[in-house]
Amino acid sequence: MQPVTQATRRRTSRVVLTLASVAALLVAGCRVGPNYTKAPATALTPSFKETPPASFDGWKAGTPADAQLKGDWWTMFGDTELNTLEPQVDTANLTLVAAEANFRAARSQIGFARSEAGPQISVAPSIQGVRDSIYQPYFNSSVANSGVPVVSLPVDISYEIDLWGRIRRGTLQAREQAQAAAGDLENARLSLHAELAMDYFALRSADAQESLLDSTIQVYQQAVQLTQDRYQGGVSPYSDLTQAQTQLQQARVQRTDLEQQRAQYEHAIAVLIGKAPAALTIPSTPATLKAPDLPNIPGALPSQLLERRPDISADERRVAAANEQIGIAEAAYYPTLTISGSGGLIGNSLVNWFTFPARFFAVGPQLSQVLYDRGRRRSYKDLSIAQYDETVANYRQTTLTAFQQVEDNLAALRVLQIEADQQRAATTAAKASQNLFEIRYEGGVDTFLQVVTYQTAALNNQRNEIVIMQRRLDASVLLIKALGGGWNTTQLPKV
Repeated sequence: MQPVTQATRRRTSRVVLTLASVAALLVAGCRVGPNYTKAPATALTPSFKETPPASFDGWKAGTPADAQLKGDWWTMFGDTELNTLEPQVDTANLTLVAAEANFRAARSQIGFARSEAGPQISVAPSIQGVRDSIYQPYFNSSVANSGVPVVSLPVDISYEIDLWGRIRRGTLQAREQAQAAAGDLENARLSLHAELAMDYFALRSADAQESLLDSTIQVYQQAVQLTQDRYQGGVSPYSDLTQAQTQLQQARVQRTDLEQQRAQYEHAIAVLIGKAPAALTIPSTPATLKAPDLPNIPGALPSQLLERRPDISADERRVAAANEQIGIAEAAYYPTLTISGSGGLIGNSLVNWFTFPARFFAVGPQLSQVLYDRGRRRSYKDLSIAQYDETVANYRQTTLTAFQQVEDNLAALRVLQIEADQQRAATTAAKASQNLFEIRYEGGVDTFLQVVTYQTAALNNQRNEIVIMQRRLDASVLLIKALGGGWNTTQLPKV
């Protein structure tokens, strides 16, 4: 036997390395099409244009961690009833249940896509009686029989080699779509919590206005009694009495209208926490909305907003999924390599069915390539690119809308603080004018029409003061929602 030379060893090593590379290529394959590396660029500014009001000293970048928004952000408002209602959204709201089911459905698609990466094995045992017809064409009738039994146990195996990354991209796409569904779930959760908070503050605003009107109606009743006494004493004309009665009834109408508004807010809150309206009663409270201070909301930079909004993250995941679809479309241009095999046992009786001679098998690779499809693959790729461009545009639009919402609510808080100060001064002046003309009327200097005018002005200003406070609370809730409500991209599931 001739000794193995060094050159022979090198040639053998090269052959082994080549075979190993080919085997690795067959098993792992490559991926055609663009690889997704980062989110598309979007319009960003170093800071927001709008600044919060001067007293809103909590606005700053969300660091350190203890200064950041938390998931239970509604506790910042310090309302016990609101803190009781909000957690019920997570457990009973049916819109949220539907969004969670949609997320589970999207997550199940991952297993469906991943299954294509493995072989498919099937078995189809059968017992049949077979008889050939003597009248079939080109059949020798002398070999005809009255029927023979055929018992079989075939096992079929089919495995597609993912040469071009179609299967792997499909799995990645399913994961990214599941993460997008998770972002949609969190966005629905945030929106529902914000909606409940705003409905609750509207209900409390109705309570405050009802309390104001109750006290106003008492004052108006006293005014009616006063004008009636003055009319009976011949001091005031009958028109003073009718004006006082008209004003009293108008106040009662406004009070009744508030009851209808409050009932609607209470019903909306009941539905948000998954209850029938008849099953929820929120007691009225005489407290006004002007006593509590607005919460100090930790702020963020525009670049941080991209990581704190679940709707932005959901759209970014859809961009990644659409990118994978382009790769899947490009893989259709390349041949498909499938390894298939079939084997098992076939006999003509139960006795010899499981004997060694009854075995059969067939195995081998199959390479298939579409040569002509009249532009179908090209159209499919163009469609995938167009859909990708659409998801990029949607992502950028979502980010712009997010920036707008933050700016809008920062501006609202700034302007509403000024408006609240102006309204407070207007209310003080209106009440002073009301007191002055009431004294002048009692002294016989002015008619009751002047009293009615300034009592109405005072009531309207007091009600507007309550409404402005409600609007400030709503703007605070909407700002928290615009900032993502304490959510961030690290909470996306690792599906």
